This record gives sequence, structure tokens and C-alpha cells, in this order.
Amino acid sequence: MNNLIEKNKEQFEKTIRFFQEDISSLRTGRISPSLVEKVLVESYGTTTELLQLASITSPEPQSIAIKPWDKSILAAIEKALNKADLNVNPVVDGDLVRLNFPQLTEESRKELVKVLHKKVEESRIKLRGNREKVKEEVISLEKSKQISEDEKFDALESLDELVKEYNEKIKQISDKKEQEIMKI
Repeated sequence: MNNLIEKNKEQFEKTIRFFQEDISSLRTGRISPSLVEKVLVESYGTTTELLQLASITSPEPQSIAIKPWDKSILAAIEKALNKADLNVNPVVDGDLVRLNFPQLTEESRKELVKVLHKKVEESRIKLRGNREKVKEEVISLEKSKQISEDEKFDALESLDELVKEYNEKIKQISDKKEQEIMKI
């Protein structure tokens, strides 16, 4: 029975990984290149993530420098960054694009924390959806007499423990990110 839960544990892990990746783009006191890595750029007749088209660095705490490997797509990168809703204007400086971010205000930090909490809730909803899927499988196994009622209750108890563990992981990750956002 624990086989079923172990088999589905990967879905819980995927939810955690997605959550971590999703909140990495939230801005903290120091600007991180991950803020723009996933920006989609239309170039060479296709849409590609910026990370695959350029090197992205953060030379100073409040700026990002993007140096494309092919200078001919500089305009496409600038256009994509303008569309990305970053609240800054990209500046083409020779063969690279610079983004200079203003300091976060108390109000903008609180807004970012609200966005973080929304992403936390979305991840918890995903965990609950995964739990329900596994729970239905366990119940159907019991109905088809493949497992006993006791095994069903044991499996559901293990499942609830697993969900509790992953909810705690989400809380720890979000608490750490919230501290980073609120740190001046």
C-alpha cells in the first residue's frame, strides 16, 4: 500500500520544485538574474526563454546586465523585457541590455508578500488535489477488495502525514522568502 503513496510522492516533489521556481522570480532587496531568466523572447522565428539566448548577470545589487550571444537579437530582447511587466525600462548599452531597478518601498514589499501568499495557496491547492487523487485510488482498491479496510485507513493516515510534511516544506520556503522580501 505504501507503494501507491511512494509512487505518487513524485507529484508532491514536483509541486515543491514548481513552487520554488515560481517564487524565485519574486523580487527581494538584491536583484537576482532569475527575475528575467524566464522572459520569453521572439527570435529566430520562435519563442525562447531569455536564459537560452544570453548571459544574465547582476553586477550591482539593483541592476541586471543581459549580454546576448548574438547581437542581432538585442532589439528582440529589449522588446520582450518591455512586455514583461518588470516596471523598469531596459536600456541598450552597446552590446548589452541593462535593467536598473529602484529600491523597494515598504508598500511594494507588502505587495510582493501578498503575491507570495497567493502562490503559497496555489501550491497548497495542488497538494490537496494530489492527495485527493491518491485517496480515490486507495478507496477504489478497497472497494475492489484488493486491500482491507485496515490497510485503507493506514494508507490514508500515511497520506495525510505526507501532505502535512509537504505543507510544512511550503511554509518554511515561503517564510524564508518573505524574510528576504521584507529585509531592507
